[in-house]
Amino acid sequence: MNFFPIFPGSDYLYLLIWLVILVKWADILVKGASSIAIRFGISPLVIGLTIVAFGTSAPELFVNVFSALKGQTDLALGNVIGSNIANTWLVLWIAALVYPLQAKASTIYKEVPFSLIASLALFFLAFDVFFSGWSENIILRGESMIFLLFFIIFFSYTFWLMKSGNIEEDTSEQECGLSTGKSTVFVLLWLVWLGLGAELLVGSAKSIAASFWVSEAVIGLTVVAFGTSAPEIVTSVIASLKKQSDIAIGNVVGSNIFNILLVLGITWTVADLPVSSDLITDIVVELFAIVLLIIFLLFVGKKGLITRIEGGILLGFYFIYMWYIVMSQL
Repeated sequence: MNFFPIFPGSDYLYLLIWLVILVKWADILVKGASSIAIRFGISPLVIGLTIVAFGTSAPELFVNVFSALKGQTDLALGNVIGSNIANTWLVLWIAALVYPLQAKASTIYKEVPFSLIASLALFFLAFDVFFSGWSENIILRGESMIFLLFFIIFFSYTFWLMKSGNIEEDTSEQECGLSTGKSTVFVLLWLVWLGLGAELLVGSAKSIAASFWVSEAVIGLTVVAFGTSAPEIVTSVIASLKKQSDIAIGNVVGSNIFNILLVLGITWTVADLPVSSDLITDIVVELFAIVLLIIFLLFVGKKGLITRIEGGILLGFYFIYMWYIVMSQL
């Protein structure tokens, strides 16, 4: 069922409306999340890994559930993989361009490696032709329990961070511009908007991309993935403008983890997901993106710092990946 009227040019109009409203509401999300963190003494990193990451991953969740119900499995899996690649290479570059990002030790040694483990689990479960000798690659509904279990472990870890106060964060001099009630309402409204806008985004993006005669997987990896990554882009940029590096980085890392463990975990409970051989290559690219990020954080320049130049290198890899996708369709 389509809740939005169709008329000539409506697909482009709906995409524009989505992005314009997104810019304003992303600012509200950062303000609300930061205020909640300050008032309750919670590290902004924890907020970025949980509330903000879940809020910006909501489009992927709604898109994937709708796609799975309609049997569009390549679109569902391509959306998550493409979104994670865009988060790691594109979003971090844009945020670093605004203001260099300084990651905390826990992000370098715990959260980012956890996202790598999640991606490895996806690779091992998806590549049945190689690891299990099957005739096709398919992710079964029962395997979704593994991802949901990993998600529970990750969420328990962030809850432990919140309770233990192990992350050093000086919030004594920060001002909280919003009351707790308003902050909570703004964050909840953000989640509602993303849920309602998911159908608008996917329907419009699919119609536009399909007009260029490309596969569902490519639609998911490019147009839909970029559209569902728009919240991460806007949120991380605004957080970077406010010099909230913890929220900017935590948003990206947390969103990547949410996308694989929660979004795909829930998607697989709806239907089994066949995995095309082309998407295996994209999963490998996602793994490489996370490994490259770890190398940059540990061994390039100052430890934990993503400068504008380093972000530009990440962007270069994203353009190469987009070029690869385009050439594979020719």
